[in-house]
Amino acid sequence: MIRAVPHVAAMGAYSLADLGGPDTVSLAQNESAFPASPAAIAAGKAVLDQMPLYPDPEWPDLRAAIAEIHGLDPDLILCGAGSMELIGCLIRAFAGPGDQVLGTDYGYAFVASASAQVQATYVKAHEVDLTVSVDKILAEVTPQTRIVFLCNPGNPTGTLIPNGEIIRLRNALPADVMLVVDQAYAEFADQREDPADIFDLVQRGDTVVMRTLSKAYGLAGVRAGWGYFPPAIAGEVRKLLNPNNISIASQAMSAAAMRDQAHMRNTVADTATIRDQFADDCRGLGLTVPQSHTNFVLLRFASGESAARAEAALREAGLLMRGMGGYGLSDCLRATICDAAVMNRALLTLKGVLE
Repeated sequence: MIRAVPHVAAMGAYSLADLGGPDTVSLAQNESAFPASPAAIAAGKAVLDQMPLYPDPEWPDLRAAIAEIHGLDPDLILCGAGSMELIGCLIRAFAGPGDQVLGTDYGYAFVASASAQVQATYVKAHEVDLTVSVDKILAEVTPQTRIVFLCNPGNPTGTLIPNGEIIRLRNALPADVMLVVDQAYAEFADQREDPADIFDLVQRGDTVVMRTLSKAYGLAGVRAGWGYFPPAIAGEVRKLLNPNNISIASQAMSAAAMRDQAHMRNTVADTATIRDQFADDCRGLGLTVPQSHTNFVLLRFASGESAARAEAALREAGLLMRGMGGYGLSDCLRATICDAAVMNRALLTLKGVLE
């Protein structure tokens, strides 16, 4: 019998959201409530005649667009098939058996899977009130810690810590510990006044910042993420990336979307308006809803049983939210923000259950 190597055989497959049936509206994937920029759609169509060719492994126009918008050095930008590819390659390059990768209670679950793939131990630091605590992270650092992963804003909590706290964390970490700041939802928080720039930490040589085009840019389907890397770290990660990882059409669409900042900001603003109204309405039903800085909200019920009843009622109504039992939050559901009509349907269903 052909067998996988023992540590892979012992792993479970990474769990994605249940998408339901063809008549189900998913509020479980944190996809954009609004379509991508028309400029991005046009750019994708314009390169369809190039499909016989392999994509450029240097992502030149996409890197240039990212650098233009964020004021970054394009040579320090790496692009991946979603930030998942970059995270996986980063862990494979810098962690292994006997090492620890340190996250938080409610950090991105894929980091644990990627750590298991290389036989590194994934450790969680406690969060306080569903919010990352720098002091709790520092308390978990050991001589075996190689990488610290921090999601800000957080998923599935939607909570945010100031950039100054991230800088305090970096300053307190040992020099041989890499800090990775996952900012998948950063565009939803970028409008806040915060004088500290996390990208500046990359110049130290010990910090990586990740972003994606899947959320605020509405391009989850093109699989494009990016990160800002110190040169020495980037060189090792490049060895593990698929050299043709982002298709020609995806690169063109992503570059055009990045340059259409007005469309992205409108998407963020419209999403936030619907999100905040839905959150307030849910609080009116007696649910606990942390302030969200993302395109989703976390709904906390009185008990796990109450959350399960709500999830079942939503599914019966053709709506699907994400249960949070895998994060140790069995009394919570996570709701991706969709258009206002869908959120009103969800609210009415929740009201029926809770009353």
